[in-house]
Amino acid sequence: MQYSYWEKSEWFSDIDYTIIGSGITGLNCALALRKKYPESRIRILERGTMPQGASTKNAGFASFGSISELLDDLNHTSEDDMVSLVEKRWNGLQMLRKNIGDKNMEYYQFGGQEVFPEDDPAFFERCKDNLTRINTMLRPVFGTDVYALKDNIFGFENTGKQYIFTPFEGQINTGKMMQALLRKCVENDILILPCTEVEAFEDLGDSVQLQTRNFDLVTRKLFLATNGFSSRLFKEDIVPARAQVLITSPIKNLHIKGTFHLDKGYYYFRNVGDRILLGGGRNLDPDRETTMEFGETDRIQNRLDQLLKTVILPGIPFETAHRWSGIMGMGKQKIPIIRALSDNVYCGIRLGGIGISIGTWTGNQLAALNRE
Repeated sequence: MQYSYWEKSEWFSDIDYTIIGSGITGLNCALALRKKYPESRIRILERGTMPQGASTKNAGFASFGSISELLDDLNHTSEDDMVSLVEKRWNGLQMLRKNIGDKNMEYYQFGGQEVFPEDDPAFFERCKDNLTRINTMLRPVFGTDVYALKDNIFGFENTGKQYIFTPFEGQINTGKMMQALLRKCVENDILILPCTEVEAFEDLGDSVQLQTRNFDLVTRKLFLATNGFSSRLFKEDIVPARAQVLITSPIKNLHIKGTFHLDKGYYYFRNVGDRILLGGGRNLDPDRETTMEFGETDRIQNRLDQLLKTVILPGIPFETAHRWSGIMGMGKQKIPIIRALSDNVYCGIRLGGIGISIGTWTGNQLAALNRE
């Protein structure tokens, strides 16, 4: 197919900034570029019909990490680096809330709980013994204690009598969040080209040439916000990680409200109105779940069903309404990779499974790499 003069001149010509990926990072990068360069021509290329990966498929946790996750981080990094990462996540969440508005993404700060299986009391005791230590580390970020003990008031079974609670964790409607960001991009004259998969790019010195399945494109600067799909285009310390999720039909008189982390964070669940959303289980089959392919497996979905019946909703009738999966970007380290790959190509990737909180910050930092 030959493109018309109008298509070539208005869609594909004289492009200043091109972003690959229309997820939370890519959209925020584009908005930050627009604010800094109001007269520039900005394009976003998206391989799917809508944002693919994790931005429209996540569980909607506005989280900065459960206490067990932060303790595990301290086994691999310094205290300063752990606190710095929490601060980036927290600041990124505040940036997102300011940018979109709580109402537009149905943000509710019901608080977050870490729930502990009753067959591993030693792990709960270890987390409990470190409450003061972690609270002391995080007090400069939040201004007060972050975590505290609370009784199991939700009737979860096969779990301990107490969980560890933080009032600072919230939940959002992922679909409304992304629609709000997409609208804001359109309002700011940022053109998004869906169903446009980039196959290769080359920095030519004074510009960057991109090859897609349907056309070639030249841009002055290129920003890669491809997260879990990054290895298709370039090499960095990042691997794809599939997350499987399900959601129930509405449950009459549902008493569960908030966000919950279970079994060292391998599972996570929350209420979505009067439904329960539950995801996780990558630890059951890590090799198979290190993939860019969407899909659900019987092994993990059966485990999610079992947790609903035996832990979360014991004795409560429910039906599963929908199952899906998303692709995250993980690595040896959890701090996002934000750097120049060449003079005119930059990347902002590896959100570590907490993209809602850190994606806005990453997008803004990615845009800031452009110094012209």
